[in-house]
Amino acid sequence: MARIPFLVACAVTASMLSAANAQTWTYSATSPETLSCDAKDLLFASWSYGHYTINNDVWSPCSGIPAGEQTIWANSNLDWGVSSNQPDTNGIKSYPHIGYAVNKTISSLNSLSAVVSASTPSGGAWESTFDIWAGNKAHEIMVWLNYTGTPDGCGNVKPISANWTSAGCAIPLQTNVPLSGGTWNVYVGTNGSNAVYSFLRTTKTDHTTVDVLAFMKYLKSRNYFDDAVIGEIQYGFEITSSPGGLRFASRNFTVTAE
Repeated sequence: MARIPFLVACAVTASMLSAANAQTWTYSATSPETLSCDAKDLLFASWSYGHYTINNDVWSPCSGIPAGEQTIWANSNLDWGVSSNQPDTNGIKSYPHIGYAVNKTISSLNSLSAVVSASTPSGGAWESTFDIWAGNKAHEIMVWLNYTGTPDGCGNVKPISANWTSAGCAIPLQTNVPLSGGTWNVYVGTNGSNAVYSFLRTTKTDHTTVDVLAFMKYLKSRNYFDDAVIGEIQYGFEITSSPGGLRFASRNFTVTAE
């Protein structure tokens, strides 16, 4: 589960702008290996571009889980990515992401959608996912588009769930729910701080337009919450392991709220 980032303004220096393959980005920031939670300016380095905020979000050291080196880079909300070298161990290490603040109730919106076009690696353990906060952060809605586990809650990444099989797989409360042009298995649980609702797309994809409002209305119709205020919509890559350094990128990401 992705944690709420401690946002820190990070000045762009010349060294930050040097990158692999001699590429130069408008913004980049690197969190070195084995940092402690005290180094929040690097772990949670962030950059604002218009209505969007891009965040490195290496939060595992603040939960006592060692993390590897990670570099986030961006030119705009339409062009950003991350190179991450996380150890092949248990526990989520980071959630490099882009965020957009909505701060409107479900009923006040006629539409709320986001365009996603990503490139993801074939190895490692990770999910390409939305993390949507609602009800003053009491509710966390995760929408998994692509991931290295399985839609039925097994594999090397699994959703938070209140129920598990004897084999250690999460048990969905609903299966094959039609929403936003796909079908989804739905898992519900808690991380100890807030309720978590995970939608796993049964057919994985890196390229789609997500009808965010449809997911919110679905949960509201099942009485998980009332006319909640949708806070921040985040999209990014929740990384458990990426040994050797794996690259993720996001193109053309836009949120439309009307």
